Amino acid sequence: MQKLLLILCVFLCASTSYAQNSFKIIIKSGENKSALQGATISVIGSSVTTISNEAGLATLSNIPDGKQTIRINHIGYNEKTLSITFPVIQQLALEIFLTPSEDELEEVIISSTRTSRTIQNTPTRVETIELEEIDEKSNMRPANVSMILHESTGISVQQTSATSGNASIRIQGLDGRYTQLLKDGYASFGNFANGLSILEIPPLDLSQVEIIKGPASTLYGAGAIAGVVNFISRTPREKADYNFIVNQSNVGQTNIGGFAMSRSKKVGYSLLALANFQKPYDVDKDDFTELPKSKDFTIHPKLFLYPNESTTIIIGNSFTRSDRTGGDIFLINDGKSAEHTYFENNKTVRNTSTLDYSLKLAERDLFRVKTSFNYFKRNISIPNYTFEGNNYNAYTDISYLKNIKNQSLIFGANLVYDNFKEEKQTSLSKSFKTKTAGLYFQHTWDATEKLKLESGIRTDLVNYFNSLYKNTDFFILPRISALYKFSDKWSSRIGGGLGYKTPTLFTEQTETFQYQNLLPLNGVESEKSYGGTADVNFKTNIGEDWLISLNQMFFYTRISNSTILLQDANANFFFTNTSLPVNSLGFESNAKIIFKEYFKLFAGYTFTNAKADYLPVIQDIRLLPKNRLNLALLYEKERNFKLGLEGYFTDRQYLYNNFQTPSYWEFGFMAEKVFGKISIFINAENFTDTRQSKYKSVVNGSHNNPTFDDIWTHTEGRTFNAGIKLKL
Repeated sequence: MQKLLLILCVFLCASTSYAQNSFKIIIKSGENKSALQGATISVIGSSVTTISNEAGLATLSNIPDGKQTIRINHIGYNEKTLSITFPVIQQLALEIFLTPSEDELEEVIISSTRTSRTIQNTPTRVETIELEEIDEKSNMRPANVSMILHESTGISVQQTSATSGNASIRIQGLDGRYTQLLKDGYASFGNFANGLSILEIPPLDLSQVEIIKGPASTLYGAGAIAGVVNFISRTPREKADYNFIVNQSNVGQTNIGGFAMSRSKKVGYSLLALANFQKPYDVDKDDFTELPKSKDFTIHPKLFLYPNESTTIIIGNSFTRSDRTGGDIFLINDGKSAEHTYFENNKTVRNTSTLDYSLKLAERDLFRVKTSFNYFKRNISIPNYTFEGNNYNAYTDISYLKNIKNQSLIFGANLVYDNFKEEKQTSLSKSFKTKTAGLYFQHTWDATEKLKLESGIRTDLVNYFNSLYKNTDFFILPRISALYKFSDKWSSRIGGGLGYKTPTLFTEQTETFQYQNLLPLNGVESEKSYGGTADVNFKTNIGEDWLISLNQMFFYTRISNSTILLQDANANFFFTNTSLPVNSLGFESNAKIIFKEYFKLFAGYTFTNAKADYLPVIQDIRLLPKNRLNLALLYEKERNFKLGLEGYFTDRQYLYNNFQTPSYWEFGFMAEKVFGKISIFINAENFTDTRQSKYKSVVNGSHNNPTFDDIWTHTEGRTFNAGIKLKL
């Protein structure tokens, strides 16, 4: 009997020691006392782990009895640990306040939808490229943002010149003129500047890039049929920040630049300065450049004034000068001769002045005035032909954001003036003016904790004209989107709207022949569109070590009244409208897997089926792969080193002559080592040397009168570069 009692006591003691407990914690920021969603809470030495919800609440279950150590982590905050002996009596959830880390990674706030919401609570689907990835890509190409966009799912950089490297951006397979490029919300990169814009935006001062895919004209007016790319600059903090970079590549490019910012209580500043030098580069030894001889310089100072806690005034001026010469490499190096006469020269000057006035009212409301004036001058020269013009663009936007319980209301108006003036005024001058006055309203409503709705409407009155004709259009542009959170792991967004694009001579096709024999616009009307996107998102933690994020997005856009380029009996090119539409549909699949915060795997697949019904025989949009795959593996130890390996597959594409290109792979590798405030990086881009001239020579005909094939992959081949960065 005594033995039985002893065994029973031992059993009860063992059962008690392995009893299971629950514990509730609310995670908040120690800076502003706001709830922190997405914090990871785990019991060290066990498999018990969870993630905080929108209210910052997390519940740990199945905690063994005894003294346990609870670890709390959140990106941008210092780790915190608690020692608690279980069982414990708990009536209220324990509040835990986390302190921001020295290198605080701010919660992703979206500005492109005008509501300044976190990305998790924005009904409109917005993709972000954050500072870490921007910093990585700027190692590969410090001169401009083309690398950042080229490697994003659903976006491609389309090169338009074989010798000078001009390029434009495509979203969802649609021509570059349907994507609006913004810098801090200012549209200064359209029309005549379109072919060189991404080559003149340096990444050194960027904090993030926001991308809206699909119709966004309700937010930004004309030119946002395919989407919007908004480059967001960094703003100064009280802790000064100084960044410098020096880079050199095997293809003859040198980059020297720096970015500095700081602020006091009343005044702040930021300053970007970058110089790029490129030697003429002929990798296939056909005597024509794959990379032009070029030199460009950018300086962008900004002054931040804080007269009081409610008012912010930002004054900026960005100046860029560029000189690019491609063509016959003997002519570029040694001068013109009888056998070597072909060149293509682009000289540009861009100056953008901006003023941003913000006034906070009633703590949560915001009155804002933004205005800019942009001057862009470009001279294009080839043998026996010169095209020169000036583009003036003025933009003013006045808005008022009103926040009430669970709702945000935005009322706004803007004026846009765009004037392209050809230098040589003739009866066939390409000069063209566009004037736009718009009113817009947007309503964002947190209907429930799970359902967020956003709707908006814009009315634009547009007047465009030249010496041959004038036209006035009135557009009503509704838009709606919704976010539904099924759980902490599952969510979905759906949205759609209307869009339009006013007539322009400056497209990817006309850029390829430098606007030669191009007649002025005459009777051409605006293009119109409708479309939308829908996606499903899944995010979860597996144990303490794994984080998995999946996104599946579907898209569709239809453009009617499309403008098409034709050629008359005199070999002159001209634009006209067609009743036959352009349709782009497809889907994007994205996956991100993180292991122990060190290993990061990114995978993206894009299927795009874009067709123009007006094209004869083959209606597929030219220079558009139906299938594209992006893969990137990154191993990183913060403040120590990072290693990256990337691979990209591009499917076959139709050329304008109806031939198909082969499909191809390209691979890249990068490494960076940090030594305190100095880091050294190396990069091998396209080290497998995928390039177009391996399949067929890009240049045809004689040296003095060459013609060039459509560009569908790399022309310069493999690129190696290395550099040093200094961060103070």
